[in-house]
Amino acid sequence: MRSPRFAVAVVASGLLAAGMAACGSDNKSSGGGGGSKLSGTIAVDGSSTVFPLAQAAAEQFQADNSGVKVTVGESGTGGGFEKFCAGETDISDASRPIEPEEVAACEKGGVTYGEVQVANDGIAVVTNKDLKIDCMTTDQLKQLWNKDSKISSYDQIDPKLPSQKVSLFGPGTDSGTFDFFTEKINGEKGDTRKDYQPSEDDNVTVQGVAGDKGGLGYFGFSYFEANQDKLNLVAVDGGGGCLKPSRDDIQNGTYKPLARPLFMYVSSKALARPEVKGLLQKVIDDNQSIADAAQIVPLTADQAAKSTQALADLEAKAG
Repeated sequence: MRSPRFAVAVVASGLLAAGMAACGSDNKSSGGGGGSKLSGTIAVDGSSTVFPLAQAAAEQFQADNSGVKVTVGESGTGGGFEKFCAGETDISDASRPIEPEEVAACEKGGVTYGEVQVANDGIAVVTNKDLKIDCMTTDQLKQLWNKDSKISSYDQIDPKLPSQKVSLFGPGTDSGTFDFFTEKINGEKGDTRKDYQPSEDDNVTVQGVAGDKGGLGYFGFSYFEANQDKLNLVAVDGGGGCLKPSRDDIQNGTYKPLARPLFMYVSSKALARPEVKGLLQKVIDDNQSIADAAQIVPLTADQAAKSTQALADLEAKAG
């Protein structure tokens, strides 16, 4: 089992919840209102891309539910599923769908679960502010990142690119972003050159690219939005022309091939607890405000309706 960095954010409940408690509200499904009598502990872990959304949701939920403690970790999609399928967490954040070997692990661990889409994302390709690369085709990205790549200077890909030594940063192998990027760009999940600096913490990748004149890396779009003053966003040409990711193009899927849905997986056992149901319902009901707080791309109205139905179906199955 890998040992990725595990950053736990235990979000403290605010005085606002205590002050509102006297107003009274017994809403146990959505968790709304400071007077909610929900209590308990919810363990969330997984994707570093989903982490900002999960953390923002936890903060807002606890402000309304002072008796609930939510821990949010970011050990990567794969690392999160390892814990989830072992019964160690209630909710697993994921930047890709669960894979067959993870399904088998959950079956072995006796964990039944359901999937709910909670946001959208587009993988951002970024460079150091001083490394002026405006656009790269998916073929050029493959030349740079595939396992057989010998590219050591960007102008070896195209003479129009800078004559600058290559220094690459990206997610580690437990990351769903790593799986998605390598499959979409290199044609096979896990196909990557080895001489790059990996991390399960996207903030470390941000710092690496920002601090190296030859730095280039990739991660979820929200991390670019939070650090755009430090980074240059590279447009990607997937065959339809150069396009930089934007919220609209990510939501409607125009940003090809690097737009994707983001998920939360919840165990049936956990969903039977009102505090877990309340947190997930809040993620969907207040998706826009939570996504804005997390600087992540929210669900469309149609996606939110489908997620609401999915959660209702899962709750019915959980009994």
